[in-house]
Amino acid sequence: MWISRFFLGGAVFLALLARPVVAEPVTVFAAASLKTALDDVAAGYDGEVTLSYAGSSMLARQVQQGAPADVVFLANTDWMDVLEADGLIASGTRVDLLGNRLVLAGPAGAAPVEIGPQLDLGAMLGDGRLAMALVQAVPAGIYGKAALESLGLWAAVEHRVAQVDNVRAALALVSLGQVPLGVVYATDALADPHVDALGVFPQSSHPPIRYPVAAVAGREDAGAAFLAFLTGPEARTIFAAHGFAVLGD
Repeated sequence: MWISRFFLGGAVFLALLARPVVAEPVTVFAAASLKTALDDVAAGYDGEVTLSYAGSSMLARQVQQGAPADVVFLANTDWMDVLEADGLIASGTRVDLLGNRLVLAGPAGAAPVEIGPQLDLGAMLGDGRLAMALVQAVPAGIYGKAALESLGLWAAVEHRVAQVDNVRAALALVSLGQVPLGVVYATDALADPHVDALGVFPQSSHPPIRYPVAAVAGREDAGAAFLAFLTGPEARTIFAAHGFAVLGD
């Protein structure tokens, strides 16, 4: 009898060892411009992922207020710097993972333009408005305003800007035909079949667009496995397929 119990106990122990390790559920706060690509990345992850999308400024403030995020993935290094200075980012987990380009978006099939000081953006708008993310807070809006100012185009349009909470909301205004043009990321325009990138802003006209990702302080255990997956080859391939520049490749 004791022999059979010994073997039965051993079999149960081996069975427990053989069970796959299930990753701890993870909550990710991510910039709205990451949605299409990050949804695909999360679908390939062997674990439960809750994704919460918004503008980077809003996400950073939510983390500051103690919102239950395990990983934060922003579209701007300045906001990550703020969280890091506040001690809210786990030491050694921050990675600048992705890059992007800024484009002038219009309806699909519209004629391309060269973006420079000579562009008559006001004439292109006609009686319409220019969709942008919040120009004082949201990275895409901050980059967009900087680019327009650098090229001498801001003065002609600053009173005709339709500001919205995040870059995907700006994209939606163009996609739905509510405005003729918008300033969004190249990956946003690529993700919407009703929108084309009419022109690309010179990289010299705005600060480099970088997407830093990190675990939230105190949540390293929950975020570690997903962070490792995000920076691994499978996720990098998906991000590249969606038009992001994968940094460090």
